[in-house]
Amino acid sequence: MSAAPRVAVVTGASRGIGRGIALELGAAGYAVYCIGRSSRTGRAYDDQRAVADGLDLTVESAAEEVSRKGGRGIPCPCDLSSDDDIERVLDEVYEKEGRLDVLVCSAFTTPAKQSIRGEFWTQGMQMWDAVNGIGLRQVYMTCQAAAPKLIETAKRTGNDQSAPPPLICLVSSFGGKSYTFNVAYGVGKAGIDRLSTDMSYQLKRYNVATTTLYPGLVRTEANLQMVEDGTWDEASGNLDLDQGESPEFSGRALVRLASLSKDDMMSRSGNVEVVAELAKEFDFTDIDGSRPASIRSLKYLAPNFIFPQIEKEAGKPVPSWMRDNVPDLLLPWSVFSSGPPPEMDSR
Repeated sequence: MSAAPRVAVVTGASRGIGRGIALELGAAGYAVYCIGRSSRTGRAYDDQRAVADGLDLTVESAAEEVSRKGGRGIPCPCDLSSDDDIERVLDEVYEKEGRLDVLVCSAFTTPAKQSIRGEFWTQGMQMWDAVNGIGLRQVYMTCQAAAPKLIETAKRTGNDQSAPPPLICLVSSFGGKSYTFNVAYGVGKAGIDRLSTDMSYQLKRYNVATTTLYPGLVRTEANLQMVEDGTWDEASGNLDLDQGESPEFSGRALVRLASLSKDDMMSRSGNVEVVAELAKEFDFTDIDGSRPASIRSLKYLAPNFIFPQIEKEAGKPVPSWMRDNVPDLLLPWSVFSSGPPPEMDSR
């Protein structure tokens, strides 16, 4: 008799990294509850221009794609700004499935019609409330509501050390380590990282693991939209989105982590895990067969930040032999965290 399929809940599953993670969990055979505000029955995606035109960016379409990939997708329209709504959905999931194996918190918002870059004293509290309401407070709330269900699920595996433990995955970013975009953003991402670490201390005795996932530059619908609108270069600092990761790349990383044995996953519980670095460790690629470099690798930093600065100061291009031979060498976190990339100093 085959084991019951594992059950995952993914917030922010209607688009972006959350959607990519939901789809890859589906491809791995999970029952995936796709949670988000964008629904065919209620509030839909706010911006249907260009890239989004014709795309059904709802929890229903995400659930359908999960099922097409071999999993079982269940759409769950939910107002993630409402504590009661979050508790209701998680209670319904556990009542129906009798288990919860993976919780992914990926929902995130930024203020409408306001650049994410700027000096904190000019942005008003709407920037803080947007990025750290859904992006931090409600992540804490969701983890709080899900923890007892994850603990009960862990009890069923008993002393089976080969069985994967229930897992909480918080989607963060390199902004948790180094200045990115603005003050409120960095504080919120650092808070997410610390939340994962501190939860791991309390959940360890119950055999529930946590992880913080760092995607790189990702080709989300929102970022592709900015390219179409002509606002991407200013927002990103002229980064080449064509060289970015797919949302599914993060999903492939999570599937590997969620498949580790209890001993292996618990030993790294609470850690920050970089998607690109996991790809090297577990030998998987992005959906196009590529393996993007980690943002803290010289292979990424040199062409995107170091070489442009050298060319600006020298007034001539960096030699091709130098560009073609940058090693995939990771900067220690202590060095990476010491400040923003050079051209961002004046932003």
